[in-house]
Parts: sequence; C-alpha cells; structure tokens
Amino acid sequence: MSGPQRDSYDLLVVGGGINGTGIARDAAGRGLSVLLCEQDDLASHTSSASTKLIHGGLRYLEDFHFSLVRKALLEREILLAAAPHIMRPLRFIMPHAAHLRPAWMIRAGLFLYDHLAKRHRLAGSAAVDLRSHAAGPPLQPHYRRGFVYSDGWADDARLVVLNALDAVRQGATVLTRTRCESLEPDAAGWIATLVAGDERRSIRARAVVNATGPWASRFVRDASPIQTSHEVRLVKGSHIVVPRLFTHRFAYLFQNEDRRIVFAIPYEHEFTLIGTTDEDYAGEPGAVRIDAHEIGYLCSVVNRYFIRKTTPADVVWSYSGVRPLLRDESADPSSVTRDYALELDRHPAPLLSVFGGKITTFRKLAEDAVNRLARELASGAGPWTAAATLPGGDLPDGSFAAFLRKVERRYPWLPESLRVRYAGAYGTRIDRVIGDALGLADLGPELVPGLHEREAEYLCREEFARTADDILWRRTKLGLHLQGARTTGLDDWLARKSRNRATKLQQPIV
Repeated sequence: MSGPQRDSYDLLVVGGGINGTGIARDAAGRGLSVLLCEQDDLASHTSSASTKLIHGGLRYLEDFHFSLVRKALLEREILLAAAPHIMRPLRFIMPHAAHLRPAWMIRAGLFLYDHLAKRHRLAGSAAVDLRSHAAGPPLQPHYRRGFVYSDGWADDARLVVLNALDAVRQGATVLTRTRCESLEPDAAGWIATLVAGDERRSIRARAVVNATGPWASRFVRDASPIQTSHEVRLVKGSHIVVPRLFTHRFAYLFQNEDRRIVFAIPYEHEFTLIGTTDEDYAGEPGAVRIDAHEIGYLCSVVNRYFIRKTTPADVVWSYSGVRPLLRDESADPSSVTRDYALELDRHPAPLLSVFGGKITTFRKLAEDAVNRLARELASGAGPWTAAATLPGGDLPDGSFAAFLRKVERRYPWLPESLRVRYAGAYGTRIDRVIGDALGLADLGPELVPGLHEREAEYLCREEFARTADDILWRRTKLGLHLQGARTTGLDDWLARKSRNRATKLQQPIV
C-alpha cells in the first residue's frame, strides 16, 4: 500500500520517521500532492528506539524549558485522544532520594507539570507512602516516601506506521527502501533522483522536506546545493529489556547520582523496559549499538532502587537510537534542548529541513512545517490534525477497555492473547486483519508463534512490511517473545511472496 505514483508532486518528503510521516500526513490532508521516500523501513532508526513515552519532559523544568514542556503537555492530550489503541495513560512513581533533590523542589516541579497545560485524561500528581503503596514492595525498604504523576505510553513504531497510513488515505504516495540520492533545482522546483535497489527514477517536486533525522545535516550537504545554518547534535540513547521486575501497573522514574533519570516501565506484559542513556555519538547513525558500559550503567541505577538485582546476563533485548538533537552550547548531552528548529531555504528552490524534536511534539512540528510550506505552495487549506484520529483510533468514547469488550463479543473464538494484541495494535482496523475469518483456522497457519498468515498478509499489503524484522520488531513486538526461536516459517513465507511478486512483474501486459 503506497498510493498512486506520478512524475510530479507538490511536495517530496525525505525520511520515513515520525517527523517525515507526520509532515506527509498533514500536507496530504491539506490537498497537496505528496511523495514520501524512506531509505529503509518506516521507523527503522530513531523513531522506533525511544523510551515509548508521550510526555511533557518533567526533567526539562529543571533547566527552565517551560515553553517546551507546555508545548509537549498540550500535545500529550491531543495524541492520547488521536490513537487510544496504541497510546494510553501511565502512572509513574518517583521514590524520593533526599540527597539528590529536596522534596520541595519535586513538589514545585510536579505542580508546574500539572498546571502548565489543561489535563482531561490524566490524573494529577500526589505524594505517596511507599510503605503502603502497591509500587512500594519491589523497592529498597529505605525508600519510604515518593511521588506519583501521570504521562502517556506509546508504541512508537506503530505511531509512525499510522501516520504513513493516514498520509496514504489522504492521497500521498509512500515509498520505502527508496533513497533520495540527489536534488537538482529547475524552473519549477526540484528534480529528485530516487534509488530503489537497482532502479533509478527522477521526479519533480515544487518543494522538499528534509526529515532525515540523524542524517539531516549530511543530506543537505551531500544531496543538495544548499548550506543550512542549523546542525544536529547526535546523542545516543540506549535501553535494555529484562524479565519483569514487578507485577503492578505503575512505572518508575529513578534519579541517579549524576542527576540524570532512568525509567523502568512495564513492557509487553512479561518484561521491564529500562532506559535511557545519553552520550554524544560520532559514528554512522544506522550502525548504532549499545555498549557494555551503558548496560552496566542502567543496571547500576535500577539496582540502587530495586530489591531484586539486575545483571547484564538478565538482559533479553537491547536497542539504541541516535537522537538528532538541535545543536546548542550544552556540554552535557542530557541537557541538550529537545525542541526543534525548521529551516526553510527558498533559493534555488524551497527546501525545509527539520532539526531536533521529540516524538511527543511531532504533530505540532508537522503542522508548523506545513504552515510554512503552504505559503510557498500557495495552499489555502489550514491545519486539521489536532482534532483528527489516526487510523484505528476511533474507539467508542475513546475507551480501549470498551473497545476490547466489543472485540470479545464480535470475535469470541479469538484466544485472549491474540484478541488483546490485535485490539491494541490495530484498533478499529482489526476487521482488516481478520477479514471474513469465522474461526482460528481461517487465520491460516502460524508462521511463527503468535503470528498467523492472515496478519502477515495484512502487514505486507497495507502496512509496508517487507522483511521478518519489519513484522516481528516494528509492526509487532513478537520478536521479543520468541527469545531467539527460529523464524524459518516466516522467512520462507516472505521469500515465496517476494518470488510471486517478481513473477507477476515479469509477466507481459496483454
């Protein structure tokens, strides 16, 4: 599923992460003809390597970034309403370590966090007695006092896919595994050379968006005649996943001696997600990996708080991402601003580059970007995404619990594990996955445990999936549950599908 292809577009978006897909969605919804190209899979880099949170950034208040926090808090409410199947409220426990930050400072920060923007879906903060609170037993006994506050959890990779799906629904074309090699100006805008495998093609675009994330500075330098005034600072953030350290529904925010923070979050029912690190990165963004000292750092932070000790041997999965932060004068990578800058160069043709940003503010960034481009493209349509749901997000009364009950009534034959996962991943698009199936056998064989053929067909047909990693790690998180089990069934199925597609393309048109 990619949308109709043509030779000329109003807008070419380069980059299939959260900012690129968000911009493509917004622009297409305003009636512009849009092509998005991504050199790999959607969300294959930074946008699938986050801490999976939709949050205002409580710790940014300490550096007086009030405007950024307010913007993110406003967006938090909008996003929770737009896709309640892949995003939901999450309560965080912050055990009080008095030698790191005094209680009055934490209370003041939480008061601001509660009141910088209106809350409609999230409960406010409060002090808690950890000796009697459900989140207390896993903690070291000397943590007796703490605080609780609210933010949101999100499936980051699926959020990217949903924006791409909505862009296509609005008329955009989305091409994955397609690299923009060069941009050459002409009288009508840009001529872009796109490369997909051994195939090359040229398209025209009146304007271009550089949403290549960690590659933003390099793309402008290597592929265009433009020199930008902003640059990105690459900061690596790594996470580890371990067997679950607690069974309750709360997450934790832990303060560390270096004044950074680490989250411990319930993840995929059976696990705990721990992160993140912050360190400058000078390598190839696509080759980033976690280091042993980062694993040791994360283990040491949670061990300072939890009774149960975590060692590197407990890590069942880890991932790293390169955050393309807006370069500033901060010496500490964790203090670099998470705000964004949009740089629009009009000569020799309109090219808008995105520097910085965070997943929570992607929608606002996209809106700001298209507002600026609309003037260049003489588009009179205004912003529309603030009140719109993402595909699958139109749940009854916005309630995931109510929707899950509806799914149970409609598909009583679905095993509970599949029912919950399908509802949480696809929302009201679940019928596009299940189709006319009347029983489990109708979903086809299990290609790997938990993945039936019909779901794989849907992911390839409508969600741009091409490889086993696309399916097992970005469209779903089944790879985490397989724990190294063989994926031969899925690999063979995808190989047959690829051969069949190639055969159809070679057949003459009669």
